Amino acid sequence: MFPATWSRLSRMALSSRGRRTLSLFSSSAPSNWSKAVADAEKIVGYPTSFMSLRCLLSDELSNVAIQVKRLVGTQHPLLHTARDFVFDSGNNLPTRGLIVLLLSKAAGPSHTASDLLAQDTVSGIHTSQRNLAEITELIHTAFLVHRGIVDLKEWTVSDGPLKDMEFGNKIAVLSGDFLLANACTGLAQLNNTKVVELISSAIGDVVQGIYNENTSNTEENSLDVEAWEEHTFLSHGALLAKSCQAAMELAQHDKEAQRLAYTFGKHLSMGHRLNSDLLPFVKSSAGESATFSFSAAPVVFHRQIVGQERWSQQLQQVKTRRNELDYSKLLAAVKSEKGVSTAMDLCCYHGNKALEAIQAFPSSEARSALENIASAITKF
Repeated sequence: MFPATWSRLSRMALSSRGRRTLSLFSSSAPSNWSKAVADAEKIVGYPTSFMSLRCLLSDELSNVAIQVKRLVGTQHPLLHTARDFVFDSGNNLPTRGLIVLLLSKAAGPSHTASDLLAQDTVSGIHTSQRNLAEITELIHTAFLVHRGIVDLKEWTVSDGPLKDMEFGNKIAVLSGDFLLANACTGLAQLNNTKVVELISSAIGDVVQGIYNENTSNTEENSLDVEAWEEHTFLSHGALLAKSCQAAMELAQHDKEAQRLAYTFGKHLSMGHRLNSDLLPFVKSSAGESATFSFSAAPVVFHRQIVGQERWSQQLQQVKTRRNELDYSKLLAAVKSEKGVSTAMDLCCYHGNKALEAIQAFPSSEARSALENIASAITKF
């Protein structure tokens, strides 16, 4: 699939307006996650916050940053994404690449690897694996930027001037395309057909997953737990899982090591998504306003437990006179049943499966850091 096709599909899937779901590895994560990530960064040779710096500070994106100032005062989501780049990059952007680097270091070189591969290794990580980590970050960032595309059919005066919202969409399209094109170029330069196939399929998975997520994020959607897990893996887990597998392929590891790396990335992603979904429900106090998605795990599980009929009744009971949902009351209704505890159990399951997968790699400082990260997703 060509970069232009990827870009076109991602924009179609991501064009939306309203409540945005929490991004995987977002700044909303608890402090124990941030500490685990900060400690892990010291192991891989350089801070992952420098990943993609060549691209992010290029002349093209520097010009984009200047143009984004026109969106100040509007509600365009690209403005919030740009703010996160500047003020929250330590927690938001680099975690996928960090995990790829840590896993590469924990696995080490393959016993069958050539001497040439070993010579191009710094701090236990091959140059191609570091490049893969940067590519993974670029793809993730491109999707974050494309999330800033707004459906102008739902535009209101309170969002800001229409011409500025249209301009914001153009900037989101062009800057996201630029990042994705750079990722594709870097991917081709790895000169590994299997890695290209893995990451290409991951991009397709993310597009499909986010499209499914957007179409199911409504009051009356009938998404069940099995479908939720499938959608969540596509949108939040596939990129990391396949990047971890690709890192093993670049170091010439066998299929079993690649399977374990894929399994670790998959379960870590799923566990962290569950952790993020749970935060509004475990951290909020009674009557406190909270923002959450209808595709969040506790809501999906709650709806399946109580049944569609009772769920519809609860929605009617928490609506205000203006026929708007009172999210604090809805949150209380979800917390009153077993949807939250079910999501917590599933989060712990994925965290434990990630820990189980990483145990197969040799004991090392890098493996311990990955264990700490996997353990952090089960803390609330």
